[in-house]
Amino acid sequence: MKTAVYPGSFDPITLGHLNIIKRASRIFDKVYVCVAVNSAKKPHFTLEERADFVGRVTKKYGNVEVTTCDGLLVEYARSLGANFIVKGLRAVSDFEMEFQIALLNKKLAPEIETVFLTADEKYTYLSSTIAREMATYNADISKVVPREIAADVLERLCVQKKD
Repeated sequence: MKTAVYPGSFDPITLGHLNIIKRASRIFDKVYVCVAVNSAKKPHFTLEERADFVGRVTKKYGNVEVTTCDGLLVEYARSLGANFIVKGLRAVSDFEMEFQIALLNKKLAPEIETVFLTADEKYTYLSSTIAREMATYNADISKVVPREIAADVLERLCVQKKD
């Protein structure tokens, strides 16, 4: 069975992330979308909120399961029996960093392959940072985050701005 882990902070999940999940779900038998703790980032949503958002927008994919992780990704992938890590790429700058991480992961877990999926061209500009910035100013985020969570993202981030 081809099992993959698609990790990310998903703060919040965007339509670009969802595009990668949808495509990965067609390639792999099982896809674990891992909402991860990234020590280099300070998230705006809790781990539980982010996992809830991802779960709400991926429930239509029968072979996708949402998980959380706060440890080393390759160790977590091993614990799930995953033999692939999926990474989405928007630009060359993404590739440079992700390539270095993939090489390190290969040294740590030679049995796990990293697979890069390039973002659909309509999402190459999109990031969670952009989605949060738009939401902070109460902009229409319907073209950047899934509709199932747009109101929640707006409500939370607009409230933060008012505080």
